[in-house]
Amino acid sequence: MAEISFHLADDVEHPFPTQEADFISWLINVGKSESKSISSLTYIFCSDDYLLDINIKYLGHDYYTDIITFPYKEGDEVESDLYISLDRVKENAEDFNVSYDEELKRVMVHGLLHLFGYGDKTEEDIRLMREKEDYYITKF
Repeated sequence: MAEISFHLADDVEHPFPTQEADFISWLINVGKSESKSISSLTYIFCSDDYLLDINIKYLGHDYYTDIITFPYKEGDEVESDLYISLDRVKENAEDFNVSYDEELKRVMVHGLLHLFGYGDKTEEDIRLMREKEDYYITKF
């Protein structure tokens, strides 16, 4: 049974307070479509500064990012904490000329796809990752 939860850090507003069940169902279905099992996912929504601090402290990277995953299990059964900067999501949505909702879903599923083993280092990996993201966003 998948355990998926959403938490807030650093005084941010919940991005979908009345749709948690919809997001949980969507993420579980992504797992099923990929023949993967979700043991436990915790999405922590936070600010740029909060995620920058984590990026510096734990990864040694001094730059803003939209998502950082801390996987405990990867592959066929996943378990992870996923930190998402809502500031980055908002800015990316503006930069890419998409809705905030679409960009949030993209970042959420992007982290999950990484846990399932998809990469984004090569041109081919990036193309496949984008195709998967687009596909699953339409399945919400």
